[in-house]
Amino acid sequence: MLLEAHSSKLAAMLYIVPSPIGNLKDITLRALEVLKEADLILAEDTRTSSHLLKHYEISKPISPYHQHNEHKILQHLIDQLQQGKKMALITDAGTPGISDPAFLIVRECIKAGVKVECLPGATAFVPALINSGIPSDSFVFEGFLPIKKGRQTLLKKLAEEERTMIFYESPLRLVKTLEEMIQYFGSGRICSVSRELTKLFEENKRGTLQEVCDYFKQKTVKGEIVIVVGGKD
Repeated sequence: MLLEAHSSKLAAMLYIVPSPIGNLKDITLRALEVLKEADLILAEDTRTSSHLLKHYEISKPISPYHQHNEHKILQHLIDQLQQGKKMALITDAGTPGISDPAFLIVRECIKAGVKVECLPGATAFVPALINSGIPSDSFVFEGFLPIKKGRQTLLKKLAEEERTMIFYESPLRLVKTLEEMIQYFGSGRICSVSRELTKLFEENKRGTLQEVCDYFKQKTVKGEIVIVVGGKD
């Protein structure tokens, strides 16, 4: 059965557009179509997104939209959308709303009667989960752990979680986070750490928390990090 393609002419609404998490080829044809036809592209970091747009020869007005300015410019964007503008929201990598700005503007669009459409596409935790070898039939996505307040309380609570757990982490905090997980989850808990997904030096390190922690203590870590941890038996 053939799937019906959307009309090439965009309707006035907010489009949530996933962007590649590393390899620039990992973008859909429909995402490119939306970006080419949008009146305005909202980007988490305009410098980062400009590389993607330039690669695909997309020349459209681009404006910053991130956690530090979203409250200030939100109503102005809603007003423009209500006047018939077509906007596309992208982030540095992956799907907006997954540990990146999107929730606030989507919520306000719904309140204001502005249509919202989210395109399917890249999200870092999906390939990390699937290639971890850890059960993926039931899981919980935790994103970034709190840096200070509430961090220990959350880890203590998650120690009892029976579903597979997925976390994002920065290279600088990876070893510290693994050490804390050993403290609260136990050194023998199975885990997988993925970094540089879809890029030339992609790495997936699997083993117990202790084995994986010891491994990363011996090397300089770069790139975006996804940690997948097995649930409590």
